[in-house]
Amino acid sequence: MLFLSAVSTELWALDVTATAGDTVEIRISRSLRNPEREQGSPERKREKYSKLEKSDDSYKALSLSGARSSPSGQQSAGNDFWFYTADVVLFNDDDFDGFYWGIDLLFDADTYYDDADVFAVVYLSYEGGPWNEYAVTDSFQLFGASSDDEYVLVTELVSGYPTGYYDVLIELFDSYDGEFLASYGPEDTSELSFLPLEDSNRDDPHFDHPVVISHGGGGATSWWMISLMLLLLLGTSLRNNRKRQQKAQIRRSKFN
Repeated sequence: MLFLSAVSTELWALDVTATAGDTVEIRISRSLRNPEREQGSPERKREKYSKLEKSDDSYKALSLSGARSSPSGQQSAGNDFWFYTADVVLFNDDDFDGFYWGIDLLFDADTYYDDADVFAVVYLSYEGGPWNEYAVTDSFQLFGASSDDEYVLVTELVSGYPTGYYDVLIELFDSYDGEFLASYGPEDTSELSFLPLEDSNRDDPHFDHPVVISHGGGGATSWWMISLMLLLLLGTSLRNNRKRQQKAQIRRSKFN
């Protein structure tokens, strides 16, 4: 368990800050580690997960360009550990533009041994760029090739994640000595590729602001307040329309 903390700090240091002249935006996320997975709709997931205590994790600014090599520097591993499957369900899309800020990740790792204590480091790659760590699991136990040791990691992206399409990479390590054991990513399964994500700060829903009309005195003031509210509503609508157009262009460019 002591090594788990050391490896996490070392991997965190591999994140590269933005280049000179760019705006550096610290990445913040909140994670639930191995809760019981909610099988219902995205709304049910949000309702359930919002009631559970999450950890706040901060990382350096997202690295957007450069080679997408193994974050831990490991290119291969032995045959004693492997991933059987992984599954991702996205949730939290308040403006209904198809980009989410909630990631419900489930994976099942197996081993040749009867049991083993391991932990995983999970990364995101923005638009094919370098891997950026976004979460580390607790130490957990594998029981051979059993499906009863599936691990669930639920993460909400708070800030520092621009709108776009992301890939996910999972790396598995020995909890005792930090040895690299196995990895699983977009080259292994399409479940971990091309995920439409953004942080919650970029999720800008259109809220209907109530217009309050006073029937008392001060008629000029009432009309001034009504005009101000209408201007605010118009500005919000135009801003949301521009945002939807920009995201539509991103989607079209990805498929062209």
